[in-house]
Amino acid sequence: MDRIPILRLGRVLLASIQQELTDDIALALQQDLTEMAAAGADGVIIDISGVDVVDSFLARVLSEIAAAARMLAGETVVAGMRPSVAITLVEMGLSLRGLRTARSLSDALSALGLGEARIQGRS
Repeated sequence: MDRIPILRLGRVLLASIQQELTDDIALALQQDLTEMAAAGADGVIIDISGVDVVDSFLARVLSEIAAAARMLAGETVVAGMRPSVAITLVEMGLSLRGLRTARSLSDALSALGLGEARIQGRS
């Protein structure tokens, strides 16, 4: 089964989704992010700039990732949502409970109180 790679940037986890997700891949991402967050992470960024469609199942999985990260003392930010995805979510009456959104990866890092200097170990 394919898996979404997860990068650790200091105490932040970054999952960049560059393909459409099957239910199995989405569930594997949820499990992988939760396990990695339990090992110590202050935040999770999920980059969905490569996703054209977010259905109710994926919206639920993203919300559950955020809930698990919060329980493990972290925060989740979804970055790179396309306008068409946002429109579809609104039309379907879906919300991404517990998730903050950001236009870009840079904005997501800022939302978590991290900038490029902090990621690189400078203060």
